[in-house]
Amino acid sequence: MDIHEKYMKEALKQAKKAYALGEVPIGCVITHEGKIIGRGYNRRNTDKNTLSHAEITAINKASKKIGDWRLEDCTLYVTLEPCQMCAGAIVQARIPEVVMGSMNPKAGCGGSILNILEMPQFNHQVRVIRGVLQEECSAMLTTFFKELRIRNKLEKQRKQQKPEEN
Repeated sequence: MDIHEKYMKEALKQAKKAYALGEVPIGCVITHEGKIIGRGYNRRNTDKNTLSHAEITAINKASKKIGDWRLEDCTLYVTLEPCQMCAGAIVQARIPEVVMGSMNPKAGCGGSILNILEMPQFNHQVRVIRGVLQEECSAMLTTFFKELRIRNKLEKQRKQQKPEEN
């Protein structure tokens, strides 16, 4: 197993924490000098906070650990391609390298819809490695959304069978 797979497995562990909460299973870790210095997983619904994305949480923790907002010697591993907010935060944090599991054709800003990470117009560009443990990352998301559709369908049926009493 190479180093990128090793740390993507750690990001997958974070994604499983989100899954256990009923959150979209996205996980992230940030490494510095061969050690994990920041971890995060999606908690938007749990925290009722738009900013509670895996990457933002991991960036906050890594910045505290390093004692600087610049994460210039770090690598960020994330199970799903970052959204526009997270891609912007990665650029702002000066993270030099991002390793992604699966791509996000509906909202990804690391190459799918936009590529904020590698835009030459910004003063910082990120090296991007795509597709590390892609099957595992994609499978977790696919399973989550299948289960969510079933739960939503069952909930709708339950509401239709039992009219609300007034």
